[in-house]
Amino acid sequence: MSFREQINVSKLPEHVAIIMDGNGRWAKEQGKLRVFGHKNGVLAVRDTVEGAAELGVKNLTLYAFSTENWNRPKLEVTALMELLVSTISKETRTLMDNNVRLNAIGNLDALPSRCYKELKEAMAKTAGNTRLTLTLALSYSSRWEITEASKKIAADVVAGKLKEEDITEALFSSYLTMHNLPDPELMIRTSGEHRISNYLLWQLAYAELYFTHKLWPDFRREDLFEAIFDYQQRERRFGLTSEQIS
Repeated sequence: MSFREQINVSKLPEHVAIIMDGNGRWAKEQGKLRVFGHKNGVLAVRDTVEGAAELGVKNLTLYAFSTENWNRPKLEVTALMELLVSTISKETRTLMDNNVRLNAIGNLDALPSRCYKELKEAMAKTAGNTRLTLTLALSYSSRWEITEASKKIAADVVAGKLKEEDITEALFSSYLTMHNLPDPELMIRTSGEHRISNYLLWQLAYAELYFTHKLWPDFRREDLFEAIFDYQQRERRFGLTSEQIS
């Protein structure tokens, strides 16, 4: 029996976040440059997004490019940005066909102008889609996000728009880039690494973490289904005891 057949669709995680890791190692195993792995990673993105939509997952967030990634060799960064532009342009039709809305978080102003233009156009074209929200974390890091939110709150306090006693977890969350989406309930990381890498630190506070040794270019919808099946076998207590939950 496949993992797809074993999943209880009435208990799906509403939001799945993924760290797409292993493109470079995959390319090295093929004797190719790292960008070859990134190009093949696009196939994994397409199949994973379609699998999530097929299953009924409402929100999928992919860690596509971190603020730290700007420090990679210039040739690789340039190739990644060109790949991002071409992929967004080519995949917009697929997003429309699958009723998927494209969203993005991060320091988007840091993206090359052509890349930012393609991204905004795709987001505008898919804005009315309702089956699944696909969020790309681009030029993103959680420490950057939390720092920016803190600056905005401090500015509003100075401006008299907020008082110290107004600052709660809910208010702080409203200043984050994902304030309009539910927190992820499941976070998947490929390639066998067991760390979060500055990804959604606030939002992943109570997420279930799933790690697989499969490198991202080899990841497919059945791997997503396996992760969701594993998630459904866990007891989520949120600080309570098992007896309280039952």
